[in-house]
Amino acid sequence: MFDPITEELFRNAIVALGDEMALTIYRAAYSGVLKNIMDYSTAICDGQGRLVAQGLSLPGHLCSIPIALQSCLRHFGDDIAPGDLLIMNDPYDGGMHLPDIFVFRPIFAGGTPVAWAATICHHTDVGGRVPGSNASDSTEIYAEGLRIPPLKLHERGVPNATLLRIIERNVRLPGRVMGDLRAQIAACEIAARGLDELLVRHGADGVRALMAATMDHSERLTRHCLRELPDGEASFTDWIDDDQIDAGVPIRLVCTVRKRGEHMLFDWTGSSPQVKGALNNTWSYTAAASFTAAKSVLSVNMANNDGVTRCIEVIAPPGTVTNGVLPAACAARGLTGFRAADCAFGALAMLYPDRVFAASDGGNTGITIGGYDEKRQPYIYVDFLSAAWGARPWADGPDCNTTMFANMASFSIEVIEAENPLEILDYGMVPDTAGPGMFRGGMSLARTWRMLAADGVLQVRSDRRTHRPYGLHGGGPGAPSRNALEGTGDLPAKLTMTLRRGDVFRHELPGAGGWGNPLDRAPELVARDLRDGLVSIAGAARDYGVVAAGDPPVIDAAATAALRARLRAARPPAAAVAWQPLHAGAGA
Repeated sequence: MFDPITEELFRNAIVALGDEMALTIYRAAYSGVLKNIMDYSTAICDGQGRLVAQGLSLPGHLCSIPIALQSCLRHFGDDIAPGDLLIMNDPYDGGMHLPDIFVFRPIFAGGTPVAWAATICHHTDVGGRVPGSNASDSTEIYAEGLRIPPLKLHERGVPNATLLRIIERNVRLPGRVMGDLRAQIAACEIAARGLDELLVRHGADGVRALMAATMDHSERLTRHCLRELPDGEASFTDWIDDDQIDAGVPIRLVCTVRKRGEHMLFDWTGSSPQVKGALNNTWSYTAAASFTAAKSVLSVNMANNDGVTRCIEVIAPPGTVTNGVLPAACAARGLTGFRAADCAFGALAMLYPDRVFAASDGGNTGITIGGYDEKRQPYIYVDFLSAAWGARPWADGPDCNTTMFANMASFSIEVIEAENPLEILDYGMVPDTAGPGMFRGGMSLARTWRMLAADGVLQVRSDRRTHRPYGLHGGGPGAPSRNALEGTGDLPAKLTMTLRRGDVFRHELPGAGGWGNPLDRAPELVARDLRDGLVSIAGAARDYGVVAAGDPPVIDAAATAALRARLRAARPPAAAVAWQPLHAGAGA
C-alpha cells in the first residue's frame, strides 16, 4: 500500500511518460500522416499487457493496444528477453487494419517484464493494390497489403534483417515507412528510460503495485460516475450510405446501450453482416467507439486505462460489419468506426439528452493520391479531413475541429505542396452547411486540389451523402458531403480513379447536426454568422426564420417575428420532431 500522494505522483508520471512518447513520434516521424495529421497512439502497459496509461493521441485507439499486445503475448509466451521488440499489424490476430503497425518493447526488472512500451502508427503505405493501402473497394484483406503476424522486429537487441527487408521490399515508400518505424522504436526507448527511473525509485514490486493502483483508481472513478447516471436502455439505428462495391445499398449500424448500476453495455447486435468492401471493423475498433462514447457522458475525466474498460462491456457479433472475420477487407474501417461512434452517441442521447451532442461530420474523409513522377519516383499523399462537431445542448458545435473520436490535426497546405505534385486551390468553410438548430452544428470544410504530375490514383473514402448527420431535439441534419471533378460534375462519395495533369478535384465534408428548434435560435447568433459569412441571407430566412438585408446584413426584427410565427404554425408538434428523421429507419 502506498500513501495517496505517492500514488498521485506516480499516476501523473506514467501519464506524462505516455505523452512524452507521443511527442517523440511527432518530432521524429518522416510521414505527413504522423508528423502533420498525428494518426498514432502511445501507451504504457503492465507486464500482463493491461493498459495503464495512454498518451496524447486518438480515442480510436483506446482498446487496440492491449488487444494487440495480448495477442503477441499469446504467441511468444515466456520467449521474451531484454532487447526484444515485437511488431504486428494483422487485423485478425489483434490488429486493426494493415496501415496501423504496432511496435512493443518490454521493460524488464528481475528477469521478468514489469511493463511494456507500446506504439501504434498509421503508415503511409504497406503495399497492396492501391497507393496508401487504404482503399474502400478492396474485397478481401489479401489485396490490401503486407500482413504482419506477431513477430520479433529485434531479438535480444539484434534487428531482424530478414523481416526488415521484407517490409522494405513490399512498400512503395520504404524510406518513409522505415523512418516512421524508427520513430516508434525511439518512443519505446524514451518509455524504457522513464520506467527505469521509476523502477529505481519504487522498485519492481512497487511499480507493479502502483500500476495496479492507477488502474484501480480509474475503475473507482468510472464506477462512481456510472452510479450517478440513471439506469435505462435505448437503441439507435444509423446507416452508412454503401460500401462502394454494392453501390446504393445502405449498411445498418444498430447500437443498444443498457445501463445498470456500475455497468454499461454497448450491444451492436442487429448491425449489417460484414460487407464486400473494405469498411468492416475489427472488434477493437467498435469497442473503442463504445468506450469513447461512454467516457463522454461521465462527470470525471479519469485516466484512460484498463480500469475504465472493466466497467463497460461491448458485444459485437462476429461476421457483422462491427466485427468482421476472414477474409473481410478492412482498410477503410475508419469510416465505420467514426460512424459507430455517432451511433453510440445517438443511443446515449436518448438516455442522457443534456450531455450528448448531435452527429458530427461523419468521422473524417480519407483522401489518398499516389503515383510516380517523371523520374519514376513514387509519391503518396495521405490525408484525413475533419470538419466539425455536432451542436451541443448548451452551445454550437465547434467549426474546423476534428471529431472527438478522430482527434487528428489538419495537414499543412505548405507541406502538402512541398512534398507532393499537388496544388491546393482553396481550403475553407462552406456557408449554409451546418445543421440548423437553437444551437447549430459545425460548418463543413472544403478543399480543392490540382494535379501537377502526369497522373496518379485518387482514392476517396467519404460518406453522409444520402444519410446526413442527424440533429437532435428538433435540430436539422447537416449538409451532405460532395465530391466533384472540374468539367465532369459530381462524383460518388467513395471512389478510386485516375487523375491526369491539370485535373481539379474538390471535396466538401458534411456539415454537423443541429440541436433544438432552429426557430428558437437567438437572432444575435444568426446575425454573427451572417457577418462571418457562415450563413447567407437566404439561408437565415430558410433555416432560422430570420429576415436580413444589406451588406453587412442587418436583421429586420418585425419581419423576423412575423416569419417565425408563420413557420412555427407550419412546423409539426414538438413531440414529432424530438428526433430529427434523416431517412427511413433512422433515429428511435
